[in-house]
Amino acid sequence: MIDYRPPYPVPGVIWASLPLPALLFEAGGTIIEVNPAAEIFLNTSVKTLVGQPVFDRLAIDAPMDEAVARARANQSPIFINDVDVTTGERPPVQCNVQIAPMHDNPAIIMMLISPREIADRLGRSIQAKSGARSAIGMAEMLAHEIKNPLAGISGAAQLLSMGLSPADRELTDLIVEETRRVVKLLEQVEQFGNLRKPDRRAVNIHDALDRARKSALMGYAAQMTIIEDYDPSLPATYADLDQLMQVFLNLIKNASEAAGGRGTIRLHTFFEQSLRLRQKSGPGRAVPLQIEIIDDGPGVPAELGADIFEPFVSGRENGTGLGLALVSKIITDHEGWISVDSVPGRTVFRVSLPVAPKDITQTEES
Repeated sequence: MIDYRPPYPVPGVIWASLPLPALLFEAGGTIIEVNPAAEIFLNTSVKTLVGQPVFDRLAIDAPMDEAVARARANQSPIFINDVDVTTGERPPVQCNVQIAPMHDNPAIIMMLISPREIADRLGRSIQAKSGARSAIGMAEMLAHEIKNPLAGISGAAQLLSMGLSPADRELTDLIVEETRRVVKLLEQVEQFGNLRKPDRRAVNIHDALDRARKSALMGYAAQMTIIEDYDPSLPATYADLDQLMQVFLNLIKNASEAAGGRGTIRLHTFFEQSLRLRQKSGPGRAVPLQIEIIDDGPGVPAELGADIFEPFVSGRENGTGLGLALVSKIITDHEGWISVDSVPGRTVFRVSLPVAPKDITQTEES
């Protein structure tokens, strides 16, 4: 039996992690390796594909034999854009195709297939994130410059009110109230851009949740019913207590506002050993401590679901779109993960955090 595997090791982690279909084939066009994304794209296992002629399994609307010959002759990559690719068992998909000889073995050709749908979505995501970062930077600069004149306007309005009738004072009170509201918004923008690095130590999640719950019940969640559903055996996490409380306060406030200030919020904690964050190399990072903030409001609008944690994205008419973005930033800085699952009548924001290292826990407890 012929061994079609390459005579050199394929970089397993990188190869398996490629999000786009990739194939290796030799001089005669025989497939010698495919990555998992290619298995999905071709709807066939690697065992079935290895040893098969590549262009029997893939029909590409382009002169591929000529392109492969040119790539080999020039020892350089060839890019073929906007071509239809099909396996014969599925409708054609418009793709960008790249072929290139391997440096270690020029007889081996790698082909990378990039469906335009994925490429366009990735491009939109990168553009949106880049635009958001630019907007944050500009907003920070404007926030700093605008706060000083606003303070002057508010002070002047308060001085004017001293000599006015009660009816006229309503107007100056409105000026003061609105300037304070704008200053608060500007402080949120500054806070998002200048959040300090977390001062991490062993923290009891339930202590942080309890403080946030009591604070919320004294203010914006005064008319809400907050249910505690805790796993008492949960170990400590490794976090900045103040920032963790800020996360919980923001999530409880978000739940309260979504429910219109009346309804039920459930704080649920549990341990899930299997949950890990994938890393670029090596094993995933464990984030087994789960905290869920569950409300019975109308749910997150479907059009916002994918972008709810991006800056300036809000489902409320007067929302700033910074609260959940700040929450996401804090959790990321804590090597954790946040997600949302929402249907009308039940929205779950889940925070996943790591366990505090044993030596840290012992230090804090001693």
